[in-house]
Amino acid sequence: MKNVLVDTDVLIHFLRGNVKARDVLSGLLEEADILCSVVTVAEIHAGMKPHEHEKTIELLESIHVVDITMRIAEKAGQYKRSIKSQSLELDDCFIAATAYDKNALLLTGNGKHYPMTDLDKKIVRF
Repeated sequence: MKNVLVDTDVLIHFLRGNVKARDVLSGLLEEADILCSVVTVAEIHAGMKPHEHEKTIELLESIHVVDITMRIAEKAGQYKRSIKSQSLELDDCFIAATAYDKNALLLTGNGKHYPMTDLDKKIVRF
């Protein structure tokens, strides 16, 4: 079974009822292990509305949350240092490094946030 690391934006779209996000995630359930970075958990909680709390917790408990290890932190630092882009955020480097470390497909709606060339990405248009 393959690993798919889901970016924050995909999970937010899912939580807010986006049909495309629901269909994409539903399609992965039987063919992949769905992962997210612990950074995604922080980003989701930072933007969560009070009425979304219960649904958010339920979703996050249903997927495998990957902690940041030393190896992931080092790879994130390498991305940030080597990719010369003012718009490249460290949180996206951590998410990309997690996908790289877990040999996972990165599922995102924000392809511009992930200019890394050494990992597999699938961009979903919402």
